Amino acid sequence: MVDEGLVLSLSHPGGNTTSVSLIAFELDGKRQDLLLEALPGGRRLAALADPHVSTPQHLQVLTDAARVRSVELSVFSARTPEEIVPAMNDAKRSGAEGLNVLATPLFFFNRRLVIERAAALRLPAMYQWPEMAEEGGFAGYGPRITEWHRQLARLLAKVLRGAKPGDLPVEQPTKFELVINLQTAKAIEHEIPAGLVLRADKVIE
Repeated sequence: MVDEGLVLSLSHPGGNTTSVSLIAFELDGKRQDLLLEALPGGRRLAALADPHVSTPQHLQVLTDAARVRSVELSVFSARTPEEIVPAMNDAKRSGAEGLNVLATPLFFFNRRLVIERAAALRLPAMYQWPEMAEEGGFAGYGPRITEWHRQLARLLAKVLRGAKPGDLPVEQPTKFELVINLQTAKAIEHEIPAGLVLRADKVIE
């Protein structure tokens, strides 16, 4: 929000704006690391990206981070719901052993499509919300969207009581959860390392 000029700073937004920062975008790298842990020995990874959200600079950071671990990262883009399945098909044909579904509303609102296609392609996929793993995705890491909504509601309540938005610090999630769906892993015949399963906040068996 600061980079885009929406607020002066997170602690003192100024103007007439405050919010709860999703920071989902910033967690794409962490999700990539977790996905690689779930794919020991993996050397080819794909990222499903929305060009409206993922900048070339952000994608380069992910590519460089993968290269440091001797992993080749290929990016496949989808700008509309209709482009999602073809992009995922291309990722599978490229030889990708796993898919990092990068943060964007596009993939969240079309999550059923993404989750079902990943399963059909037998492609382990990491998602931006823990709830997406609970809905059948391979794994998800980040703050819970339900808690994000609660934070927004608390801020709105303060404004309705008379607080000025510009005086309310932009809040950020403080709790992040890793959810692993072993049912999905079994369905696509992928065994997740026991150490990663033990670190998960929730395991669906």
